[in-house]
Amino acid sequence: KMELRGVCCVLLTCLFYTSSADKDFFTSIGQMTDLLYTEKDLVTSLKDYIRAEEDKLEQVKKWAEKLDVLSATATQDPEGFLGHPVNAFKLMKRLNTEWGELESLVLKDMSDGFISNLTIQRQYFPNDDDQTGAAKALMRLQDTYRLDTHTISSGELPGEWGWDSTWLPMTVEDCFELGKIAYSDADYYHTELWMEQALKQLDGGEESTVDMVTILDYLSYSIYQQGELERALDYTKRLLKLDSAHQRANGNLKYFEYQLAKQNKVEAEESQKEKEKREREKREASDKKGRPADYLPERRKYEQLCRGEGIKMTPRRQSRMFCRYSDNNHHPLYVLGPVKQEDEWDRPRIIRYHDILSNSEIEKVKELAKPRLRRATISNPITGVLETAHYRISKSAWLTAYEDPVVDKINQRIEDITGLNVKTAEELQVANYGVGGQYEPHFDFGRKDEPDAFKELGTGNRIATWLIYMSDVPSGGATVFTDVGAAVWPKKGSAVFWYNLFASGEGDYSTRHAACPVLVGNKWVSNKWMHERGQEFRRRCTLNESE
Repeated sequence: KMELRGVCCVLLTCLFYTSSADKDFFTSIGQMTDLLYTEKDLVTSLKDYIRAEEDKLEQVKKWAEKLDVLSATATQDPEGFLGHPVNAFKLMKRLNTEWGELESLVLKDMSDGFISNLTIQRQYFPNDDDQTGAAKALMRLQDTYRLDTHTISSGELPGEWGWDSTWLPMTVEDCFELGKIAYSDADYYHTELWMEQALKQLDGGEESTVDMVTILDYLSYSIYQQGELERALDYTKRLLKLDSAHQRANGNLKYFEYQLAKQNKVEAEESQKEKEKREREKREASDKKGRPADYLPERRKYEQLCRGEGIKMTPRRQSRMFCRYSDNNHHPLYVLGPVKQEDEWDRPRIIRYHDILSNSEIEKVKELAKPRLRRATISNPITGVLETAHYRISKSAWLTAYEDPVVDKINQRIEDITGLNVKTAEELQVANYGVGGQYEPHFDFGRKDEPDAFKELGTGNRIATWLIYMSDVPSGGATVFTDVGAAVWPKKGSAVFWYNLFASGEGDYSTRHAACPVLVGNKWVSNKWMHERGQEFRRRCTLNESE
């Protein structure tokens, strides 16, 4: 009992910490780690329950074995056995008292402690939205990085994993669940892919609680919805071989056969020109297959950059890119210990500074931010109201300079290296990305055609961005600039810097950028956005709008 109380205490402590943050677990890998410890404690509690049940069964077993021997001996000569007064007394005692005690033992519920813990925990579990969010993240990774379902299902994702990796393959049930989530969104493309993967694993001999008939039912309908009548008909026929009385499949069989005959008749009567047009439309439909309704040309470029298929600089441009030691115009702190500076891109100029934060500083920043992480928001371009969005999957927290010396030192370091005044800058924002975490193309500065998101600050527009990478990312997670084709890859402890505004104060639209989905790993970053006020004599204005 004391052991169970100890487990319960550990669970409640864990729960108190977890409950201090909001939900949307799937949007932050950092906070999801707490769920692993919660689950580990639950397993400990479950093992305690199993041991208690085993102890109870062991007592019942010993009782049964003892009585089995005794009754076998007694029934050989019942009168002789009961002729002994002690045996007669013990029989009365057993039937009157001991069998009642055994009944109480058998009826005793050993699950109370475990069920109590589980009930307390459940209110802090991820919910349906988290499961759906994680499922859609897998499909987003599948599309962005052009992964087939087998690669994802096997867990053998690409990337240089610098740690002992452990992953669990997806079961038929897992693949089926992904297909169902896609189906509920009328996303028949991904429904088909994941139902087919579930079917392949079933055909391969994997045992499952999901039956083949159900998978074939989803599969045939999703294929039909994409206009492939012949394949839909083939899967329907396969379904009916397994369940000839399936009402919906029988109805679909007749309908598909009718539609196919009608389609074949129309095609047979087509002219050559009409055939060519139909084939062209079919190819175009095939190219667009799987693209969401809001798919824009920029999305294609964004995904290409995320895969490392970006624009390569010409040798001439590349020759003007350098690595150097910088002391920021003989700043006293960096004359003897200059910082390592590397040109990442020329227009807009993107600079990386290496070894900006130490491991201990990074861990301190993460420690301060983690309890306060909340779902990251965007400024609605029409209303200016802050809100969550499906294209920004991360959690963030804001750290002020006065709450810890490390934050103050980081702010001062940014000012010393960039030469910009950080007193009018926003607080240090720390962000942790979730499953397939990303932030689709956006600008950091406020545009003239939208509500002034920074009006309340009274410090003008965001003149520059300082982005610190606080973790290495084994695969994915690049920062890409979609207008110019630049891609900057995370490197722990380094920071990248660029100006969002020209010196004239006009916005530099070539700085439109995005955070690519994290394929493998845990991405932590911190941002410092410097504003116009306070920079009047540090970055002087020009008369040319594009300078």
